[in-house]
Amino acid sequence: QVHLVESGGGLVQAGGSLRLSCAASGRTANTSAMAWFRQAPGKERDFVGAITWSAPNPYYAETVQGRFTISRDNSKNTVYLQMNSLKPEDTAVYYCAARDGRAWSKRPYEYDYWGQGTQVTVSS
Repeated sequence: QVHLVESGGGLVQAGGSLRLSCAASGRTANTSAMAWFRQAPGKERDFVGAITWSAPNPYYAETVQGRFTISRDNSKNTVYLQMNSLKPEDTAVYYCAARDGRAWSKRPYEYDYWGQGTQVTVSS
């Protein structure tokens, strides 16, 4: 079992920045890919971006490309989501997810483990 804990959410004005963290613990040896998703009230859970432990380049959804950056610290089993130029439409609960033994995916149902989520609210 892998346990994921997100942190770093909060309230920020439009144009501001936040950095989310996702710390993984437990049986992380088989975890190959980690992703960020977000879910706004009444909407589906959307893919934000993903990174694998072995490959250097993350992948981003078009809606956040150029504004969000995913990075990782392998020594800490932690993945980060740096969010810049935030917009009100970025308001959502942000989740990190992990997947065993496979490449990243945009589909939330293909992830094996989930964090509890952290709220990000962007005011206009």
